[in-house]
Amino acid sequence: MTYRILNILFVITLVIFLYLYLEDLWSFWPVVLLVLGYILFLLVVSTNVGFNFFVKAYNRNPDFEGNSVALSFDDGPNQNTLKILDILDRHEVKATFFCIGQQVEAHPEVFREILKRGHLVGNHTYSHTRKIGFLKSSRIIEEIEACDKVVKDRSGLEMRLFRPPFGIINPKVKRALAKTGHQVIGWNNRPYDAITSSPERILKRILKNLDKGDLILLHDNIEKTSVVLEQLLVKLKQRNLGVVRLDKLFDIDAYTN
Repeated sequence: MTYRILNILFVITLVIFLYLYLEDLWSFWPVVLLVLGYILFLLVVSTNVGFNFFVKAYNRNPDFEGNSVALSFDDGPNQNTLKILDILDRHEVKATFFCIGQQVEAHPEVFREILKRGHLVGNHTYSHTRKIGFLKSSRIIEEIEACDKVVKDRSGLEMRLFRPPFGIINPKVKRALAKTGHQVIGWNNRPYDAITSSPERILKRILKNLDKGDLILLHDNIEKTSVVLEQLLVKLKQRNLGVVRLDKLFDIDAYTN
């Protein structure tokens, strides 16, 4: 069901409820519960890219022919990214880094290392503002295009892949993506490493119910990620799970050029 149809159904139902209330045929509580329930529903689907409600996102591919998963890292690049790259090199693994434009400007040498070592890069907006869910479509377009420009100026690459900050996808983000033409990449394995202090707990969350075709989300700007990653790659080998880049996992192109 599309957002437009859902809105129409909500308005029709709300009008019916209000009519029944005004005619003293029903109490006011159903009206309140309907409105609150709809707001809660929109909040949930807008903050979880995996629901694919507003736009289609690539989150996992259980039909992938190989016994493999994919790794992705958000919020870099920074100096800690170099530790991540070294670990990936030692295990001969390739990943995808969703880069913030401002971070690329601040750490161009690290950004070049990501590409030099054979990893993919994707758009994670220019500033990664916490207000992303409240911005107008025009501002979201500016955020996406500014990140694209930073990357193109430093690499010549035109990115197709976009991961929304905090996984927020709403009608305004949808309209922005219709203009920029980016493909949304989500995830299905999120250990909340950005808010969890214990590397052991993070690793346990990743490994719980992990299966082939999964896409793991980590953050390369967090110091403990290197500890988690080293242990994770060992565990994956023990489980006979390989690691592929997400362009191979989903059979998509990461760049337009």
